[in-house]
Amino acid sequence: METDVLGPPYERHTIDLGSDDEGAVVATLVRRRGDTPSRRAVLYVHGFVDYFFQTHLADFFVERGWDFYALDLRKYGRSLLPHQTPNFVRSLTEYFPELDEAARIIRDDDGHDQLLVAGHSTGGLITSLWSHARSSSKIVDGLFLNSPFFDFNVPWLLRRPLMNIVGRTSGRNPYRVLPMNSLGLYGQSLHSEHRGEWTYDLAWKPVMGFPVRTGWLEAIRRGQARLRAGLAIGAPVMVACSTRTFRGKTWTDDVHMTDAVLDVDHIVRWAPRLGTRVTIARFDGGMHDLTLSGKEVRTELFRELARWTDAFVPPVGTPEPGIPPAPEDAPPSNKADTTTA
Repeated sequence: METDVLGPPYERHTIDLGSDDEGAVVATLVRRRGDTPSRRAVLYVHGFVDYFFQTHLADFFVERGWDFYALDLRKYGRSLLPHQTPNFVRSLTEYFPELDEAARIIRDDDGHDQLLVAGHSTGGLITSLWSHARSSSKIVDGLFLNSPFFDFNVPWLLRRPLMNIVGRTSGRNPYRVLPMNSLGLYGQSLHSEHRGEWTYDLAWKPVMGFPVRTGWLEAIRRGQARLRAGLAIGAPVMVACSTRTFRGKTWTDDVHMTDAVLDVDHIVRWAPRLGTRVTIARFDGGMHDLTLSGKEVRTELFRELARWTDAFVPPVGTPEPGIPPAPEDAPPSNKADTTTA
């Protein structure tokens, strides 16, 4: 590990992922350890046109006794190399190797026995698919999804038939740029040089976003279709989003109090397809990245997240509420199992 661009106490480790059709590929694992040793860790995965800079999110977890890690995926942020097309993949499974290696480092090298994965937007879709694929190995103990990208925020005519057409043509020219609505309003709402309160690297997270390409769009479409068909994530899941979607095309102050990227009703609709233990929490006044919302919303989000982790991802060995641990020499019970769904 070397010192990260955020400075101490943040460190980073470069994960070598070989090469693809554009050349060398890497991912970057950022680490912030707490002041006292912990066996619990969080792995955060960012969204599209994004990277990890939300240090207040790390503060929240570290103060509650978790070591914090964040992964800048291939071709994003710290991992974006000069010869690469920003944020581009042809399949969301391309991200599985860096997620596998990050989890291995956290569990095996750094000695953690509990892992909570947190994914925002596209990162929420990716980590959902990865958590499902790795369910049998029990790598993930809990999954927190912050406005996950479960569906496209466009009318049905575009969301299904036209997306299928794009998918069929993506194989011939996966790097072709598509005319998509800009993320400009959302970008303006965040950065301190425009209408926001946050400071971050505009080369890695430009206000107007990066171009959307046919190959990437098809990768997202296939991933969303797989999720909507139903996953079987064994770990408990918390899905969080705003209560409202922004529908305007020009700036209003509502951009600061709504999701200006995704349709929140889509998030709520598809959340139950993740598994059998899904909690949905909605936050009035929340932005697309709930952790970048106004102070009152952030406070409420962290309060709810603390309650959820205490209830569903307690430290290893914590007795279940109301169920005393059985004596070591207790005889086997003959009582019938009367549990009902």
